[in-house]
Amino acid sequence: MSTDNVFVTSEEACELTPTGQLRAAINFGNPILANRDPKTGEPYGVSVDLAKRLAALIDAPLQLVLYDAAGEVVAGCERGEWDVAFVARDPLRGKGIEQTRPYLLIEGAYLVPENSPIRQNEDVDRTGTRVVVGKGSAYDLYLSRVLQKAEIVRSTTSPAVVETMVSEGYEVAAGVRQQLEYDASHISGLRMLRGRFMVIEQAMGTPKGREAAAHFLNRFVMRMVEGGFVQSSLEAHGIRGACVATFA
Repeated sequence: MSTDNVFVTSEEACELTPTGQLRAAINFGNPILANRDPKTGEPYGVSVDLAKRLAALIDAPLQLVLYDAAGEVVAGCERGEWDVAFVARDPLRGKGIEQTRPYLLIEGAYLVPENSPIRQNEDVDRTGTRVVVGKGSAYDLYLSRVLQKAEIVRSTTSPAVVETMVSEGYEVAAGVRQQLEYDASHISGLRMLRGRFMVIEQAMGTPKGREAAAHFLNRFVMRMVEGGFVQSSLEAHGIRGACVATFA
């Protein structure tokens, strides 16, 4: 059938809903993508909007499967807990998750104490520097590959990175620029480094082996980007620090 110019076959729909409903993993570790309503606890955000849109397009009931960290989403995939997820593109995650083209680009940045001798991103990778990252996050995976001298310290979740750096006296916090800027505005004595150390390509994913579902998700993502849905969702939620991906 065809909905919103996105055609889905019965095979694709079956691979997306093997339990009869669309189980969508929502990660609260990235505030650009998802948050909880402070009054109701209900999830909201770009990834929630996309999950609802997808469920409507394939005419399936939606179950949101909630996680507090990216690493938990990956573990949930291994346990067969979800059918689609919103993940940062990364070679390691690609071993177990079919990943689409990106729909969002998000900056990774560093935060340091105000009196830190570290003045620029290039200063971070030095002996004696401890960089706090959210365990299993895209920043964890990336920095684990590229940092040669600095030590990586992993907090339980990405939102806990700055608190861990401050309470334990570490030198650097790494994460989503928006989250770090928010923390720096609420905790005195902190300073953002200029620029970015990476750009994260945020994509959708489905468990490895579901090739038909993966092909449909890729078409879905392209339609949501080109049709303006992703941009509208960003604006509706007042999200800064991310931009919609473009397709050459």
